[in-house]
Amino acid sequence: MFPDHIRDLAVALLAEYSGSGHMVATAESCTGGLISGALTEVAGSSQVVERGFVTYSNMAKTELLNVPAALIHAHGAVSPEVAVAMAVGALARSHADVAVAVTGVAGPDGGTPAKPVGRVYIATAVRHGPAKAKEYTFPGDRSAVRLATVQTALERLRAARPTLDNR
Repeated sequence: MFPDHIRDLAVALLAEYSGSGHMVATAESCTGGLISGALTEVAGSSQVVERGFVTYSNMAKTELLNVPAALIHAHGAVSPEVAVAMAVGALARSHADVAVAVTGVAGPDGGTPAKPVGRVYIATAVRHGPAKAKEYTFPGDRSAVRLATVQTALERLRAARPTLDNR
């Protein structure tokens, strides 16, 4: 279902997390569940994937992840602040050790000069540890932006695992 490079990345991530006993949660907006889908396409993923949240609307972000509506109003749903709040909310509402959250403009519409199509914020949060977001601008059409977001989110999850081991 997913391109080989994403499947290979998911397999590697799951092997690393499975070996450490840590679990992950996802909070997805622009990817609509594709990150969880890439992970759960791999047999044995239930050892690592604790749960996933698809929070496409602002209301869902607020109701499911406790992202303050005022934060969304102040910064917009596509912002590093909201991405961090989504990741922190996913941890708070799960039993996972690390969470990844994505919010962005996948296109083809919805872009502005300040937040063009392809702009995505990906945040990771580690239980009892740091939460941080990074800005990306991915080229291509809607599918390309979403797949690049999935790939980068999986890479960010892999990078977050050593942080868990150093707590």
